[in-house]
Amino acid sequence: MKSFYILMPLAILMAFLWAPSAEILGDFSRIIYFHVPLAWVSVLAFLVSGVLSAAYLFDKKQRYPWLDEKAFNSASIGMAFALLAVITGSLWAKLTWGSFWNWDPRETSIVVILLIYIAYFSLRSALAGNDRRGVIGSSYLILAMMTLPFFVFLAPRIYDSLHPETIINADRTPHLDDRMRMTLLISIFAFTSLYAYILHLMNRALAVAKRLEEEYHAAD
Repeated sequence: MKSFYILMPLAILMAFLWAPSAEILGDFSRIIYFHVPLAWVSVLAFLVSGVLSAAYLFDKKQRYPWLDEKAFNSASIGMAFALLAVITGSLWAKLTWGSFWNWDPRETSIVVILLIYIAYFSLRSALAGNDRRGVIGSSYLILAMMTLPFFVFLAPRIYDSLHPETIINADRTPHLDDRMRMTLLISIFAFTSLYAYILHLMNRALAVAKRLEEEYHAAD
């Protein structure tokens, strides 16, 4: 999980020093090495939260109550990444299309995902009791997860999008240059490993907090 210590610096160096700039967008195109991985992780974190939530609901005997808390941790990271994806996407839109917001399907989709995250945390904060919060929050996440295929895969293909399917290279060919493709893949792996490491740390902190709480109650 600590592979991001290697992958992240490598991804940054490749993005700014090794990958060529696009013909039309120039150095502005380098933002894709951060925007795309951020958007990818925001969806991945949502899927992980949904799977953990489903496992929590199927655990009728409540043998693994920590599943809900781990789903919460994953969603916390996902919301942060979704927010950063919206910010970097808005910067891309301003630099390429002249406006921060253009109602582009992909642009709208990532904002909807961010709003789904916000609604999840708002719902949990409004509920009293860990069990009730866990059941209702998990149910919401599972239902929300079912909308992801539409927002991520279908909507951008059903409606006209300003997002480029390809990038024009320096040789004016409409496809990703090999170095650009490699840099993007390394960046995706780097941000994915960062997500996994943060989630690991949050789950460890959760385990330590529970152990301290148990020791405190045992000492009473």
